[in-house]
Amino acid sequence: MFNGKSKTEDLVGTNSSAGTSTSLIGAGTSMKGDITSNGDLRIDGNLVGNINCSAKVVIGANGVVEGDIVGGQADIMGKVTGTIKVKDLLQLKGGCSVNGNIQAAKLQIEPTANFNGECHMAPQAAGKETSAATGKSSPEISKDFKHANIAAG
Repeated sequence: MFNGKSKTEDLVGTNSSAGTSTSLIGAGTSMKGDITSNGDLRIDGNLVGNINCSAKVVIGANGVVEGDIVGGQADIMGKVTGTIKVKDLLQLKGGCSVNGNIQAAKLQIEPTANFNGECHMAPQAAGKETSAATGKSSPEISKDFKHANIAAG
């Protein structure tokens, strides 16, 4: 009461970093539309639309997303129908259901997770064809097969 802090400072906290926040779509909430966020995002309700997040995306155990997810990291515990593209770590937790293609630099899938789709492991700079260490494109492996004519004798 007499410590010199305003009530707003007590509610917000003095050690929170500016510009970072967590957005929450709670259980029982349904949304239709695309979401763009610079901070972390957690979905425990239903979303029909795409997510574009530069931080971490968490789909809770009761969360349902029908749309594409693009993010820095993602933890999936609920149900996702759509493409997931993550720059760093994608975790498919036990009991989750993912129907769609995934792309991530790192991938962790628990044994009871359900995943149907294609998986592409890409380095952190997804979409670039050159190696960061050498600056050269990755070598292609090609094999030339020559047909041999075998005369039946």
